Amino acid sequence: MTTPDLRGPRPGPLPVIAPRGEFDVDSLPPLKTQIDTAVAAYGGVVLDASGITFADSTFLGLLLATHQHADLRIAAPSPVLTRLFSVVGADTVLHIHPTVQDAHTP
Repeated sequence: MTTPDLRGPRPGPLPVIAPRGEFDVDSLPPLKTQIDTAVAAYGGVVLDASGITFADSTFLGLLLATHQHADLRIAAPSPVLTRLFSVVGADTVLHIHPTVQDAHTP
């Protein structure tokens, strides 16, 4: 069995994580683990947010905290997320892209 080398970010495109459904304090831990693993291995992550139907303040907190220390790119946010980001002003801070392909373009 080979253990992945997580000593530093790997070169190349960022991995894409595409969560689906609702995210709140109870359902967030698996997504946090995925994001943390991708950030440790690649230095960042593209979050395909098109399938997110609900997100609370804990989800927003995860994104803002990740943004502070990693290359977080949010792609294709659902209307629910677009509204959330706009209401709290996170759309002026986070790197939001219309598509996953756009998020991969430097």
